[in-house]
Order: sequence, then C-alpha cells, then structure tokens
Amino acid sequence: MLKIRCLIMALCLTFAASPAAAWWEYGHETIATIAALEMKPETRREIARLLARSRELETPTCPSSTIEEASVWPDCIKELKDRFSYAYSWHYQNVDVCKPFDQKSACKDGNCVSAQVDRNARLLADRSLPDRERLQALAFLVHFVGDLHTPLHAGDRGDLGGNRFKAAYGFMKGRNIHTIWDGYLSDRSISTPPGEPKGLLSELSADQRARMRAGTPEDWARESWETARTFAYGAVMQDPCGPVPAEEPVITEEITRKLIPVVRDQVAKGGLRLARLLDEALS
Repeated sequence: MLKIRCLIMALCLTFAASPAAAWWEYGHETIATIAALEMKPETRREIARLLARSRELETPTCPSSTIEEASVWPDCIKELKDRFSYAYSWHYQNVDVCKPFDQKSACKDGNCVSAQVDRNARLLADRSLPDRERLQALAFLVHFVGDLHTPLHAGDRGDLGGNRFKAAYGFMKGRNIHTIWDGYLSDRSISTPPGEPKGLLSELSADQRARMRAGTPEDWARESWETARTFAYGAVMQDPCGPVPAEEPVITEEITRKLIPVVRDQVAKGGLRLARLLDEALS
C-alpha cells in the first residue's frame, strides 16, 4: 500500500496542476482518520448512523459514506457550482501575517473558516434538526477543521493565501507556496515514517495529545496564522514581511526536512481537535 501511495505521489509531483483546495485529499483524510481513532465509541456510532444516510445529500458524484469521504466532500461539491456557491468563502480567512492578529477583519458575517467550525459544530449537536442537515454539518465540520490547520488558509500577505507567491519545490519551478504546503509538502510529511495516522499519533504522548486538544477555533486560527508567517513565508524569506524576492525562491530538500515536523504537527493537531469537537457535539 505504501509503495502504491509513493507512486501516486510521484505522479502528482510530475503532472499535477495547482489545485484550489486546502490540504489535498491525503491531508484531509488523515485528519479525519486520526479523529476516528481518538473519538469516543458513542461518537463513532452516531457518526456511522449519520453517514449511513449519505444518499440524502443527493450528491452522487461526491460521496460521503465514510468520515474520510466526508472530509473531502466540501471540496468536491465546489464542482456543483451554484448549488453550493454560498460556501466558497468558508474554507479560509486571509488574516494579514504582517499586522497584529485580527480575525474579525477576515470574517465578515461569519463567512470564514473558524466561524464555520463553530457554526457547524452547533448544527451537528442540535438533535432537533433533520439528519440530512446534521450530516451536512458533519461533513463541513470535518473538512473545515482540516482547513483551519492549513497555515495558508489562516494567514497570508494579501496574496490569496500564497497563491500569488511563486516558488519552486525542489526541481519543480513555477509553483506557489499555497500548492506546495497544501499538497506536495503535506503528502511528503504525512508519509514520512512513521507515516499515516497511527504513525503520527505514535510520536505523541498522552500529555502532548491533551495539550493539543485544548483551546478554541480562534486560538487554533491564531496558531495557524503564526505558522504561516514563521514557516510558510519564513522558510523562503529572511523577513516574512519583506519584499517578495525578485528571483523565485526554492524550497530545497534541506528546507523540506525542517518543515516536515511542522506539517505533521498541524495534521495531528487537526485530528485531535476534530475528535474533541465531535465528542462534544455527539457524546
């Protein structure tokens, strides 16, 4: 299985275009699986009951019969255009990393990722609502917790979450740091031994897991915003708020190895915090 995963990653590195999504599927699915491993049994049972009704969402091209499928459902439904266009701005909040943290500036009328984490957690917990509405809230919540832990969905330099900041990833030139962090770097980091969800969890003690679960979505947004400044921009610029380099910076193998623990940490936090929110909503 690992050899197949590596082959797929290699093909992606060679042929993939820059996606508009946050973590690529591997990242979102890993966060969802970590949550499934860490949640309470009664939470797991209620989620299974809701997911068993996934046909009620009436999105046959975007399945959601498992928590891993649900984790990428909100990206998949973007292809359905007008039907779900209202949710486009819920996947991110571009808070300026070169100014004091100000979430409200990027979260007008609740149209940002951290506000939608809170909102969908409330909807999921409301057992007076129809199962279809709670199932949709579940899929959004699982996905948006993942998005919130994607640094360039929490902070940027006015460059659309790094989409306008060109950089090279190893030999691949003409990419941007958003694509690099959401895809190439995250896939590499998660698959680095000990890889996969259980591998990431194996590196964390019980005390570390407890500390990671703490806080609020706004706390987590601030943390991801700081990661965007310090590591996403800081890895390719001496001054994260200085002028954009005239020559395309390169994320070398040496830089990549330094960033892998940062990305693994973000993914593990996302999964543990998602498990906590799901337990609070459903147990």
